[in-house]
Amino acid sequence: MFVSQEKKQQQYEFVTIEQLVPEDHLLRQIDRYIDFTFITDITKDLYCHDNGRPCIDPIILFKMLFIGYLYGIRSERQLVKDIKVNMAYRWFLGYSLTDEIPHHSTISQNRIRKYREANIAEQIFDEIVRQAISYGLVSGKVLYTDSTHIKANANKQKLEVQTYLKEPKAYLEELDEAVTIEREKHNKKPLKKKKHKAELKERKVSTTDPDSGYMFRDRKPKGFFYLDHRTVDIKYNIITDVTVTAGNVNDVDPYLDILDKQIEKFNFDTKYVGLDAGYYTNYICKELDERNIQGAIAYRLGPHVKYKYTKNKFNYIAEKDIYTCPAGHDLNYRTTTRDGYNEYVCSKEICQNCSHKDKCLSEKVTFRTIRRHVWEHYKEDVKEFMRTDKGKSIYKKRKETVERSFADGKNLHGLRYCRMRGKKNVEEQCLLTASVQNMKKIASVLKHREKNSILLKSDNNIKFLLLSKSILTKFSYRKTPTKKLVGVFHQSQVTQFIGLLFYNQKFCVY
Repeated sequence: MFVSQEKKQQQYEFVTIEQLVPEDHLLRQIDRYIDFTFITDITKDLYCHDNGRPCIDPIILFKMLFIGYLYGIRSERQLVKDIKVNMAYRWFLGYSLTDEIPHHSTISQNRIRKYREANIAEQIFDEIVRQAISYGLVSGKVLYTDSTHIKANANKQKLEVQTYLKEPKAYLEELDEAVTIEREKHNKKPLKKKKHKAELKERKVSTTDPDSGYMFRDRKPKGFFYLDHRTVDIKYNIITDVTVTAGNVNDVDPYLDILDKQIEKFNFDTKYVGLDAGYYTNYICKELDERNIQGAIAYRLGPHVKYKYTKNKFNYIAEKDIYTCPAGHDLNYRTTTRDGYNEYVCSKEICQNCSHKDKCLSEKVTFRTIRRHVWEHYKEDVKEFMRTDKGKSIYKKRKETVERSFADGKNLHGLRYCRMRGKKNVEEQCLLTASVQNMKKIASVLKHREKNSILLKSDNNIKFLLLSKSILTKFSYRKTPTKKLVGVFHQSQVTQFIGLLFYNQKFCVY
């Protein structure tokens, strides 16, 4: 029967805002598991305590920002409009149905006048990570690092070419010492000391956002970008560090500082790092080895000419310090260059009479030369580890951790484009985006952990647990039977628990 809906906008109803927010709402979970009182402690010194008008609670201001980053609301004007009509947002902020929402300019003015120079966004991010550590969601043993480009709020056509001084690499003096030692080992005279000076270079600078950098990379868009260098932990994909640089900075340059900073800040005992092929350099591999950290780093084949033998076809014999070619001839040490490469050559007579000449030499070359960096054995150690099952398994999870983290940030939280201009503002965006991603992960894991704990405490729910299709697909069987299972199991332990149940058919849960 057709019935028209009567308008009820003018009716009075007795309800509380608590009733209007679903029990499983994300903001409820975040509010339950994340303690935001630390925001008061880190911001109270920025306010006057005995003069002026009462301020808006800084916890409320940052919770408003968290809502914007959680739901990808890029405009602060639009954020305030949405908070006015969204009951869950009001509940999260502690406002009633009739309370007035702060003006959007309050957020921007507090950022400009108080929070930006005090690095409040970084302190908030660090505290969220510490809360994740306290919940046991971060191990720090395996860390994955990568970078992603973020489109700067700048027109790529509005630029000017400027000259600047490019400082020499910090490790060049260390490389000079290694070259000297290598030459002395082969009874070669040391090279004359060369002072490394800054070089005069040219670069494109945006007239709209000078802090951004012009990015020019293969298979990447061209224009002005920032780079978000992000590190995540293997256990639950919690983001442990965020560093922002201009788009024209090489990923390798800030990496070691990024790694050392978080190890010192959070007291990590890092054993492995997962990196893509862009980080596979002699210096990075050397520094990781000196830190007793094993790198699981992808590698590429070196430059080569089609149908010609590459360096990989030549075998290095460390005991004799020689290379052997595919035909079995020796390539002996000749010299060590200033760039840090040992040169190994074969005699001209052997190469010219070799049956593999056409595959080994180009038209203008009469003998074969192989170059080997003085730190190349560190790269070879990484390559050998990548051929092991453990190395492959660690690297395989890189796409499930840091790559997934970037994808969530861009697709769900507005990280694809810079909301504001200037490096400080972009750092704030990246840090707060990472903070809300961590909040979501903490709330999600703890919610499931609590749910599984309740299920495993009840004997009546064991059958339900066994029949759960999502869990049955993740069995992990063990060879050694366990007589007794003790304790309350969390999400990460459920699969082991189920496997043991099927293996033993005897169990006891307390």
